[in-house]
Amino acid sequence: MQVKVLGCSGGIGGNLRTTSLLVDDDILIDAGTGVGDLSIEQMAKIDHVFLTHSHLDHIACLPLMLDTVAGLREAPVTIYALPETLHALKTHIFNWIIWPDFSVVPSETSPLMRYAEVALGKAVSLSGRSITPLPANHTVPAVGYWLDSGSNSIVFTGDTTTCDALWEKVNRIENLKYVLIETAFGDGEKELAQASKHLCPALLFQELSKLERSAHIYITHLKPGEGGEIMYQIEARAEHVALKSLQNMQVFKL
Repeated sequence: MQVKVLGCSGGIGGNLRTTSLLVDDDILIDAGTGVGDLSIEQMAKIDHVFLTHSHLDHIACLPLMLDTVAGLREAPVTIYALPETLHALKTHIFNWIIWPDFSVVPSETSPLMRYAEVALGKAVSLSGRSITPLPANHTVPAVGYWLDSGSNSIVFTGDTTTCDALWEKVNRIENLKYVLIETAFGDGEKELAQASKHLCPALLFQELSKLERSAHIYITHLKPGEGGEIMYQIEARAEHVALKSLQNMQVFKL
């Protein structure tokens, strides 16, 4: 299994892209603006999209990608998400007002996309690759994902603030190798981080103290224009722990 970072920023501007991970060549974890850097041919190969939650920075390119590949696919793209996230997509995006309802286009019997509900702790197996929703604590119903190749695992927290239930699950992953965890705000905006259910460096280290396994830690979802300062605050607290900023086009092999 190979995981490539298409976008890992909390916003856009210049070379910044919002959240999306490409797994091998056929799976997306979230569909932020980073998807737009794929070629049409690469987009057409994507069969599965797993969404952490319904916020725009994590779904922005999904409608456009589907429209782009509409004439290039025979099988539908499967959109996996919590029931509440799927309801948000049906109600607010694929509603014929914002965008066509591709679950019935070109026909109900042969649609461009189909919906599949996920549940916490219930793995989806795709050609030997296991993808399991993990608990998250955000302003809307949300999950993280545990990706297991059989040899190694990577955990992506998605958007979350403090969440004991997440670490209870992560600490049971025997082959854990990487953790991608968000830190959207600096400590100067701790109250905003808490109100919007994100992390700041102080909260990040509270969370990482709950991790009982050894893993390489990467920081994602940094606020645009403030990434350097946020990472400085993280490094000042890190002491002997090596924490790195996630980068666009970074590749993890599992």
